[in-house]
Amino acid sequence: MDDKIKIYDTTLRDGCQGEGISFSVNDKLRIMEKLDAFGVHFIEGGWPGSNPKDFEFFKKIKGYRFKNSVITAFGSTRRKKTAVEQDEQIRLLLEAKTPVVTIVGKSWLLHVKEVLKTTPAENLNMIRDTITYLKKKGRKVFFDAEQAFDGYKDDPDYALAVFKTAADAGADWVTLCDTNGGCLPSKIGQIVAKVASHLPKTPLGIHTHNDVELAVAGALTAVENGARMVQGTINGYGERAGNCNLTSVIPALVFMMKRRVLPESSLRKLKELSLFVDDIANMRPNPHQPWVGASAFAHKGGLHVDAVRKLASTCEHIDPAKVGNRRRVLVSDLSGKSNIALKARELGIALNDSAPELKGILSRVKQMENLGYEFESAEASLILLIHKAFKKVEPPFEVVSYHASMRSDGRGSVCEATIKVKVGDRIGHTVADGEGPVNALDGALRTALLDFYPNLKAMKLQDYKVRILESSQGTAAQTRVLIDSTDGVHTWGTVGVSENIIEASLQALVDSIEYWLLQQKGIL
Repeated sequence: MDDKIKIYDTTLRDGCQGEGISFSVNDKLRIMEKLDAFGVHFIEGGWPGSNPKDFEFFKKIKGYRFKNSVITAFGSTRRKKTAVEQDEQIRLLLEAKTPVVTIVGKSWLLHVKEVLKTTPAENLNMIRDTITYLKKKGRKVFFDAEQAFDGYKDDPDYALAVFKTAADAGADWVTLCDTNGGCLPSKIGQIVAKVASHLPKTPLGIHTHNDVELAVAGALTAVENGARMVQGTINGYGERAGNCNLTSVIPALVFMMKRRVLPESSLRKLKELSLFVDDIANMRPNPHQPWVGASAFAHKGGLHVDAVRKLASTCEHIDPAKVGNRRRVLVSDLSGKSNIALKARELGIALNDSAPELKGILSRVKQMENLGYEFESAEASLILLIHKAFKKVEPPFEVVSYHASMRSDGRGSVCEATIKVKVGDRIGHTVADGEGPVNALDGALRTALLDFYPNLKAMKLQDYKVRILESSQGTAAQTRVLIDSTDGVHTWGTVGVSENIIEASLQALVDSIEYWLLQQKGIL
């Protein structure tokens, strides 16, 4: 038998069941194309007939030519006391015309009796009849044994009878599902090994949920004990706490377990795939996600950074480029000179650890962090600080004065900001209204600069976060403002700190615009 581990992606079905996630038909088509290009072996498109979107999706893909993947349609066994030929959902599965049909059936007696409200014998007949019928119609059939591990723990003989019935009926794969997501990896391994010994001719798959944050561990343990297909979703999307995360399990299989799964050239696009699906789902990427998150290879402590500089493998389990990620050096009050040196090199500033500027920058960073500045999410502010220490960077503008206020016009409150800027020898002076004082100040600053920098229209404020530091000091407390800005292609963060929220906001706004303008000039 082929010893390659197959990847079965169910983002388009199980992933859609995650809270806050809803894919349109076009969204599903775009993700399907990306998954096919990436090279997953099977793509589960959805349940034909369960909803209008899935029905439309299967209509649209009938002419699509897959490069690497096989599309599957998902459904359930025939209804109880119903001939399989007369079951409407079975008819719709066949009409989807996918080469593979995945059928879910019950393997836990509790479900059979209390949910299906039928007999153990009838449940086995439902499984046998459905698989036999679909095989006669020329389909490959994958059988998903729902609640396989709970069912086995409750009554091993009946669970094994379910799996064997599916295999004897001609199922091409039998997948054991930890539907509740509560089975420990060690138990999953024991049960998979036992089932494999009873079904020597039928390959096994594993489908885990992440309710106790062990979905990936459970899937890897299943593979160690005989499973040869892993089902999961990109970024772990799914019902409740989610499904097995394919962006974690795939590289673990390839790099840690040395299994044949996908070519390493595909894995170099793993982070790109993760971000693409996040974007389509309109979900903010999780920076702390293993392998592909922005923080997955981020180093902060001075000792760690010094070790990475000397030998990266001492603090990194893999070269981040192998999964399309990159190493990042964070600069904070925990930093040493190595952090600053590596960060400067990232910016194209060549220097060694004995450079006199290093000590000054490190001291300045630690002073600012003590005041409440935080550069981990405000790398653009840090870049400006380093460049100004090593180069004579002329700021593209100067804020001469500003004023922000709130007034009432009889119909409600109106926020107004006035700002005066200097560019070279010229002065710009503007007033603007806004939904709040910061919004008004942002509008005034941009308007004042547009005469000098018309391309400034391309950038905009994307996110604005405020944190009160040492809140016990009341209204005199320091305020940290973090701003994310974008030009539609790149996103960058800046920071400002002051007892005055308007002043803190202006610092972050000025850094944001200054950073972008200097980048446009090729200075940064």
